[in-house]
Amino acid sequence: MKNKLRELRADRSWSQAYLAEQLEVSRQSVNAIETGKYDPSLPLAFRIAKLFALPIEKIFEAD
Repeated sequence: MKNKLRELRADRSWSQAYLAEQLEVSRQSVNAIETGKYDPSLPLAFRIAKLFALPIEKIFEAD
């Protein structure tokens, strides 16, 4: 699954650690999602979408 998490985070000048804190996950989890090594659970995807005030489809897309 492709995602725009890194772009969205960088646009806001947020560190991976800050984003992880907001999402209540580890920084390693944020890194794994950004690099495509891990697809977030549906509840986590919804938290990400809510944090960025975007629909899930604007952040994640199927390969």
